[in-house]
This record gives sequence, structure tokens and C-alpha cells, in this order.
Amino acid sequence: MDLVARCQAGDVEAFGTLYRNHAPRIYALASRMAGSPDEGEDLLQEIFLQAFRKLGSFKGEAAIGTWLYRLALNHCLDFVRSKQAKMGKVTDTLDAETSIEPAARRDTPIARIDLERAIERLPAGCREAFVLHDIEGFDHKEVGDVLGIAEGTSKSQVFKARMKLREFLRGK
Repeated sequence: MDLVARCQAGDVEAFGTLYRNHAPRIYALASRMAGSPDEGEDLLQEIFLQAFRKLGSFKGEAAIGTWLYRLALNHCLDFVRSKQAKMGKVTDTLDAETSIEPAARRDTPIARIDLERAIERLPAGCREAFVLHDIEGFDHKEVGDVLGIAEGTSKSQVFKARMKLREFLRGK
């Protein structure tokens, strides 16, 4: 019996193996999308709890890793949207003040913060494709599978994201 079937049958050890196999990449995604390792850890636990609950609905049409990533990405996007809604009033004021600051030099912690802020400003589709392709290392076909878009759309979204990031980081 394969790992997924064992998990669906309630085998806790099999689910532990599934967790160990996929948690590092999902944690990396969750941490980047959430913006902090602590929130990434919380999201990781929530994602696998949700996966455990929904594993019965896994039909095997995609690889289990793709299914888990799609579940994780949706959960992370819900978290980010919720966080943005809560922080909206505060960040509107802060964005107006910080947009005047020049971009930091490369290879500094401030430059990494500038990049993270720029990534957060990307439109959702571009941000998702960019994070999965350029940061997580998925190829365009995998990005398409995870996001439910065509491979060409993934390429277009990543290209647009890179162009917008250049604009944001140059201060335009």
C-alpha cells in the first residue's frame, strides 16, 4: 500500500513520514509568505492539520507534493489577506512615510527587507508565481500545476513580477 493510501487509512506513522518528506519546503513557503519564521511555524502546523483533515479528498490527480503545496499556498494566502486587512489602516500611513526612503544597498539586511516589502507589493498572481519559481525553485510547469494556471501564464507572471520588482527597488 502506498504512503497516501496508508495515510488515508489512518496510519499515523505514514502521516509522520508524509510530514517529514514535505514539511521543509512547505515551512519555507509559509515563512516567506507570512514574513516571519515564527508565523511560518504556526502556519506549517495549521497546514498539516488541514491536510490531515482533507486527505480523504485527495484523488491522486496530481502528486501528493503538488496537492500539499496548493493547500499550503491557499492557506498562506488566506493568512496574508487576513493580516493585510487587520493591518491596512496602519500600513497605509507607514507606506506613505517609508516610500520616500531610498532603496538600501545590496547585500545588507535592509536590502533584504526592501526586497520583502517589494514582493509584498506585487499583485497576488505575480507574487505567487514569483515566490514559487524564483524563490522556491519550481519550474514553470510545476508553478502552473500548483496555481492551476497554464505554464505560459506562469512565465508571464514571473516576468511581470521581475519588472515590477525592478521598478519598486529603483524607487519609481
